[in-house]
Amino acid sequence: MSPVAKQLPSSVLVVGAGGREHALVRALLASPAKPRVLCAPGNAGIAQDATCFPVAADDIAGLVALAQREKAEFVVVGPEVPLSLGLVDALTKAGIPAYGPKADGARLEASKVFTKQILLKHGIPTAPAGIFTEVQPALDYLKQRGAPIVIKADGLAAGKGVVVAQTLGEAEVAVRDMLAGNKFGSAGSQILIEDCMFGDETSILVVVSGRDYVILPVSQDHKRIGDGDTGPNTGGMGTYSPAEVVTPELLARIDREIVRPSVDAIAAEGIEFRGTLFIGIMLTASGPSVLEYNTRFGDPETQVVLPRLKTDVLALLWAAARGELRGMSLDVRPDAALCVVLAARGYPDKFPKGDVITFPAQLPPQTTVLHAGTARNPAGQIVTNGGRVLGVTALAPTLREAAARAYAACEQIECASKYYRRDIGARQLNRP
Repeated sequence: MSPVAKQLPSSVLVVGAGGREHALVRALLASPAKPRVLCAPGNAGIAQDATCFPVAADDIAGLVALAQREKAEFVVVGPEVPLSLGLVDALTKAGIPAYGPKADGARLEASKVFTKQILLKHGIPTAPAGIFTEVQPALDYLKQRGAPIVIKADGLAAGKGVVVAQTLGEAEVAVRDMLAGNKFGSAGSQILIEDCMFGDETSILVVVSGRDYVILPVSQDHKRIGDGDTGPNTGGMGTYSPAEVVTPELLARIDREIVRPSVDAIAAEGIEFRGTLFIGIMLTASGPSVLEYNTRFGDPETQVVLPRLKTDVLALLWAAARGELRGMSLDVRPDAALCVVLAARGYPDKFPKGDVITFPAQLPPQTTVLHAGTARNPAGQIVTNGGRVLGVTALAPTLREAAARAYAACEQIECASKYYRRDIGARQLNRP
């Protein structure tokens, strides 16, 4: 074992139950340090790789007690809700190192209004916007700005609190739903209305430790439910990496104009941020512009980004959590990665649960199935237990080969409510 591996934690607890967490568990298990990996609450797939405990991701006291009882030396927090509830604050108080921002940093995702105010204050490129708590002023602003226009619930809404309205009528319905209809509960009691930006969208994941950071491989997500980017927004229906639309020159510009100013702005606001800053960016005709910040690994971006890292993911996250990231660089595989999300038909609205899933005996080369919304029924069968059920991820020398492998596996997986997009990666594959 290398000297570095000896210094790394021997037991790691991953918090969460989705595809992102399954990808994190797999990456941590691959560390040369060979840590014991635990997960809470996990899912049926994660339970095949790690020891799972039935402690909910929002049970802050229960998670701290679990980490203490199981002698976890490091906690990696996956979802946004426990971060915003102060899980890292509670773990730090208990003397347990954790990867993820404290509640003040998690507010960058928990409040879109808070983030917009920071972006505007520090001159970071972003769309003009108005902030509203009452229906009539919001409707007046809509008429002034016109359509298409974007309406965002301020708080956490599981990736569904954004409406891109093509007409003023759609926009008015969204405003009333959020402010008067209570569609997203307290998350929608304050809304952001911002100008619609046009261009390619990309996701930049940044591992941050104070003012130090490293940028992870660039990916591109498909948010809408239907082929050709149609239908309502979801938490993400698939993704691929690298995203060729982000050239080395463009990435350097994004770093210069968005990443470095964002990291500095967060520090200037008095936030000691140690975790993942996920920056959603629109590549507009006038340059890259920030759509949003998230404060954790993206889902499903993590499923393609982590498999491309040769760098030990445990060492990377541990260094960030301990403030030792300075001087660290990443070693990235040249292979392309593509993830297709298998969802339950009806997602993101109403969908069935409990459908039995049958997996093929053999998967294509370098293809893995990461579980997102699965459980075991009383008969011991793996069944659907969420809107996004599985993430089928493939690596290959080219994106086209990765897509072929992932889709071959998707066709072989059987489930009564199986639904997936057939065009993940098409933006890049069809680009002239």
